[in-house]
Amino acid sequence: MARTKTSKSKSIYDHDFRINKLNGQPLDLTQLKGRFVLLVNVASKCGFTPQYKALQELYDTYSDKLEIIGVPCNQFGNQEPGSTDEISNFCQLNYGVSFTMTEKMDVKGKNQHPLFYWLTNAEMNGKKSSTVKWNFQKYLIDPEGRLIDYFYSMTSPLSKKITKHLNQ
Repeated sequence: MARTKTSKSKSIYDHDFRINKLNGQPLDLTQLKGRFVLLVNVASKCGFTPQYKALQELYDTYSDKLEIIGVPCNQFGNQEPGSTDEISNFCQLNYGVSFTMTEKMDVKGKNQHPLFYWLTNAEMNGKKSSTVKWNFQKYLIDPEGRLIDYFYSMTSPLSKKITKHLNQ
């Protein structure tokens, strides 16, 4: 899906981002209003892949107010080459992932998904611009759908940089 500019809005919920879950069913982001959302581009064959464990722990701890969305991406070192079924099986068998996973998408470049265009463009999100540098970069959205901040791969999902927002 090519990157497209959408109307400027500070809320992710003011856009009709077309996203499918790993099982092929549509993911309606508006159903997440009132909850924090942590979007993470993920990969099965990356040095950061063990962060799936911490992501699941974060989800288990804060599932009453947080939705985690794992976004498989094969743009960094071809570290997510698997099919939808392979990704699903890997996440379930190795890490017991129960949070939402989407189908593979591009998080940068000319075919960047519009959701990641919004996440990485201050003109769109009203907060700050960024570049997705590697797998397991994280974007935290507040319950009203506004970008709080982004965190590079080195930041653990259980870091106080992230949990301080969830504990307010």
